[in-house]
Amino acid sequence: MTNIEHLIRLANRIGHFFEAMPDRAEGVDGIADHIRRYWEPRMRRALLDYLAAHPEGRSGEAMLSEICQEAIALHHTRLYPQARPA
Repeated sequence: MTNIEHLIRLANRIGHFFEAMPDRAEGVDGIADHIRRYWEPRMRRALLDYLAAHPEGRSGEAMLSEICQEAIALHHTRLYPQARPA
């Protein structure tokens, strides 16, 4: 399994948890918030860069879930790590 497949699977686990929320918008926001708060910047950058080059969200056997794709598309700017000032 490649690193990106691992990241997709991690994101899908988060998505699975938040997908159970009765309010879909709250679940989508929860996914993005969790990834922003708990993933290292390099993990977020790797996933977002991969998805920019592969918008279908698939790597090998791993496929990013619909709710995760929605969360990342909606919150892309907030999720992408900003460069640190010099």
